[in-house]
Amino acid sequence: MIRHLVLFKLDEGVERDDPRVERGVEAFRALGDQIPELRFWELGWNISDRAIAQDFAINSAVDDRDALRRYLEHPAHQAGVALWREFATWVVVDYEY
Repeated sequence: MIRHLVLFKLDEGVERDDPRVERGVEAFRALGDQIPELRFWELGWNISDRAIAQDFAINSAVDDRDALRRYLEHPAHQAGVALWREFATWVVVDYEY
C-alpha cells in the first residue's frame, strides 16, 4: 500500500470561507466516491494554531504505484488540483507501508 499525504497552505489573504476554497474542498471531498483506486480517503482543516501548521490536509491510500499514477491522472483529481492552484500551495509525501 502507498500512503499519499498532501498538506495545503492557503495563500496570503485567502480565508476558508472564500468561495474558491469552498469549491476546492467540495471537489476534493467528492474524490473518495469518484476514484476507484482510492482505498482510504479523508480530508480536513487544521485545528492547530501553531505557526508552522498547514491549513488543510488530505490523507489517502492506494494499492501500488500504478494505482497512484491512475489516481493522480484521473480527470476529477486534475480538476480539483486546478481549483486549488488558484489559492494555495502544497507539499506531498508518498510512502509505502
